[in-house]
Amino acid sequence: MNPSKSDHERAVDPVALEQRAASFCTRSLKKETKAQGLRLVVAMTDLTTLEGSDSPEKVRSLCRKALCPDPSIPNLPQVAAVCVYPKWVGLAKECVGDSGVRVASVASAFPSGQVALETKLADVREAVAQGADEIDMVLQRGAFLSGNHQEVEDEIHAIKEACESAHLKVILETGELGSMDAIARASHLAMNAGADFIKTSTGKIQPAATMPVTLLMLEAIRSHYLAGGGMIGMKPAGGIRAAKEALHYLVMVKETLGNAWMTPEWFRFGASSLLNDVLRQLQRLESGRYAAQYDVTET
Repeated sequence: MNPSKSDHERAVDPVALEQRAASFCTRSLKKETKAQGLRLVVAMTDLTTLEGSDSPEKVRSLCRKALCPDPSIPNLPQVAAVCVYPKWVGLAKECVGDSGVRVASVASAFPSGQVALETKLADVREAVAQGADEIDMVLQRGAFLSGNHQEVEDEIHAIKEACESAHLKVILETGELGSMDAIARASHLAMNAGADFIKTSTGKIQPAATMPVTLLMLEAIRSHYLAGGGMIGMKPAGGIRAAKEALHYLVMVKETLGNAWMTPEWFRFGASSLLNDVLRQLQRLESGRYAAQYDVTET
């Protein structure tokens, strides 16, 4: 390894990365710490509906759950955000009101990104005009993998400008990038181009979020921060379904980036199905028994 190279130019050792990621799964959490961690997972969740079957009632139902994930659990926090297509941003804003739950919108031709830049910018501007607090854009993977990194960076710059005051999350779609080295390069490119958050996946491609990939992106964020680039948020999305797994992710964030990132402002889970298992685990800690499947709403 050449010490003169910047971190994102150095080859990633995938074996060491996987071993380090696996080490976070060996931590044992006491009951009180586990309960605090699970409540934090709730507060860090982005509840999402991104389907062709989305409807006004589905969006309203999503927002109701975002505001009150489970009325049977005392002092349960709201989730961080709801994420919808631009068409539904106005309705979602109306539903969450001034609760503090943010409204995020996928834009820029989610999930493929395969349209002209002007179309992507129109998509983003529409979501912002409807009141989106956050925009989730997809990295132009075809251009990136072809080596047209300047084109990709210019597109992120343009979309960041169109976001105005809304925060920009850049989805790398790591399952399509082919290697850990490419994921590291894409992470640094997105951050240098203006991303407020980097995000693993759309949830439409497998593999989605994994602990080694998330660790690699967290280390890229740390490198960016130590180089004077400021704090960048992180969002693993897709594939995280178990509360126990989410707690492992929190340990990884704490030990890699520190306590400053242990808030919804800087770390999110993009895994709506995860919330139901977290709620079941919290109910067990509160009452000593698991909730029945039908006692936990799907949206």
